[in-house]
Amino acid sequence: MDKHTKHKEQIKSFRKATYNFSEEGVRAALSALATPDALFRLCHPFGDITGPQAFYDEAYASLFDAWPDLERRDYIVMAGPDEFGNDWVGCGGYYTGVFTGAWLDIPPTGHQVAMRYHEFFRFVDGKVVEYQALWDIPDVMMQANAWPMAPSLGREWHVPGPATSDGLVPGPYDAAKGAATCQHIVDMLDHLKKHPGDPDPHSMEMERFWHERMSWYGPAGIGTARGISGFRNWHQIPFLNGMPDRGQYVDEITYHFFGDGDYAAVTGWPDMIQTVTHDGWMGIAPAGKKITMRSLDFWRVEDGKIRENWVLVDLLDAYRQLGVDVFARLREFNKARSMARLNIPDGMSR
Repeated sequence: MDKHTKHKEQIKSFRKATYNFSEEGVRAALSALATPDALFRLCHPFGDITGPQAFYDEAYASLFDAWPDLERRDYIVMAGPDEFGNDWVGCGGYYTGVFTGAWLDIPPTGHQVAMRYHEFFRFVDGKVVEYQALWDIPDVMMQANAWPMAPSLGREWHVPGPATSDGLVPGPYDAAKGAATCQHIVDMLDHLKKHPGDPDPHSMEMERFWHERMSWYGPAGIGTARGISGFRNWHQIPFLNGMPDRGQYVDEITYHFFGDGDYAAVTGWPDMIQTVTHDGWMGIAPAGKKITMRSLDFWRVEDGKIRENWVLVDLLDAYRQLGVDVFARLREFNKARSMARLNIPDGMSR
C-alpha cells in the first residue's frame, strides 16, 4: 500500500472514534494517531496547543459537554504530498449534535446544530506531527440566532458535500492525477492575483478555470456564492474593494498544496496577508491595518474546471487583529438570554 493511502487508513480510527464520540475513545484514538508533542493549530479563540491530550482538554472537552451526542462526519478525505515533500491528509465535514449547553458564550438552542470543519494532518514516519483546523464557529453563532456582526452577502445554509459523492478519495494514490489537479489550482490562483494590479478583471481569466455552474462555499460571515457572477458579487468584489493589496506579500507566505484525484487542498497558516484600507468587506471599517489570514481550502475539478470550492477562513482571528473582540460583542448581544443547560423531554410523558 502506498503511503498516502496508508495515511488515510490510519485516519479511519480517529474518524470512527469522533463519529461515535466518547471521551475514552477519542483520547485513545488521538494518542494512537499523533506524537506526544504534536502541534495542534486551531482557529481563534483556541490557538496553538501541544500534545493530543491537551488538545482534547482545551478544545474537544467543552464542545462535547455542550453537545453531548457529538459526532463528526466527513465528506472529504484526501491525501498527498506538498511541493516541499511533506505528507498531508485533508478532511472536510461537520460536527453535529443537540446544543444543550452553552459553548464559547454561545447560548444553547435545544436543537441540532452543525459546525463545518476543515482539518489537515501532517504525517512524519507514520504519525501525525501537526494538525491544523478551522472550525466554523460563526456558523454556530448564526444557528443560535446570536451572530453579533454584519450580515453575510452570500447565502448562509448547510453547506453540502461533493455533488459527485466521491469525496472520500480511495487508493491507490495517483501521483500524476493529483499533481495535475494541483497545477490547475495553482495556475488559477496565479491568474486571480493579476487583478487589481491589472485593472482589467478579465486578466483573471475566470471562465478558463471555473465551471459556469461553480459553487463557492465560503465561511459563515461571507456565505455561499453560485456561479462566477455570484462569486464576484458576494465575495470577490467586496474582498478586493476592502483589501486591494491582495497578493502583494506572497514572499512572506509559504503555501502547501496537495492533490488527490479530482481534489486539491491548500494551507499556509497563514496563507494570506493584506491591508484593510477601504470599506466594503463584511461591514468592517477601514483600519489601515495589515493582517494575516488563515484559510484551509478544498477544490473539486470536473471536466477540467473547478466545479466546487470549500473555503474556511479564520474570520474571528481577522477581527481580533483589527481590534474587534467578537466574543465580547457576542456576550453583550446575548446578555438577556439564558445560558443554563437545557433538559429536553424524552417525549414519553406529558
